[in-house]
Amino acid sequence: MLFMGVMALMAASPMDQAAQDYNQELYNKALNAYLQQARTGEVSADLYYNIGNTYYRLKDNAHAILYYERALVLDPAHSDARYNVDFVRTRAGIDEDQGANIFGIWIDAAVGRLSSNAWAIIALGAFLLMLAAVAAYIFLDAIAWRKVGFFGAIIALVITIGAMVCAVQMRDRASSHRQAIVMAQPATLSTSPRTPKDKSEVAFELAAGFKVTIIDKVTTAGTVWYHIETASRRQAWITARDLEII
Repeated sequence: MLFMGVMALMAASPMDQAAQDYNQELYNKALNAYLQQARTGEVSADLYYNIGNTYYRLKDNAHAILYYERALVLDPAHSDARYNVDFVRTRAGIDEDQGANIFGIWIDAAVGRLSSNAWAIIALGAFLLMLAAVAAYIFLDAIAWRKVGFFGAIIALVITIGAMVCAVQMRDRASSHRQAIVMAQPATLSTSPRTPKDKSEVAFELAAGFKVTIIDKVTTAGTVWYHIETASRRQAWITARDLEII
């Protein structure tokens, strides 16, 4: 019995132990285990999701949002991570879309719910349907079926092109590393890549947890600066130490 108990202990996964620590509210211990696993390079959407949950329990909203977003990069269909990142942003009072184009936000959110592979599969399926519709238009004699084939081919072609565009966009989003989370509370952004000397050189402030898009990067006097853009198209400069790349 002693031998079996030792074997069972040895077989226990470090992630299982981290989950137990989390359930026992030993959040710092659980976080250390999760982060150690992430440093090995063997990451997953679920691992990042668990890290986000643990940071939230430790009242670190910025890091929680960061890891939920990383989970969504690996798996855009991860509904729990999507719900939690929206929940944390709401609780933290972060309104990233103030003044942004609502239609553009809706389109971006819809595209982001599927991975590039999923969009590619949709494109392939729509292309095959288009071929079937073209065949129906060419080879069938009934006028009604030929109309169905004609208009069906047009619709399928539009879906194919749209899905291919979405697949490319999601692939670029996952590989470009242009999205980042503000970590400073709050972060003061500058009108140029240097520390503001007075209020005239301060562009605006952003709260920790705010998501931005990186446009450019420069190094000035040994300090790395990012030129960023918000969802509402505001642009400014922020130091690299105040950001974490998603």
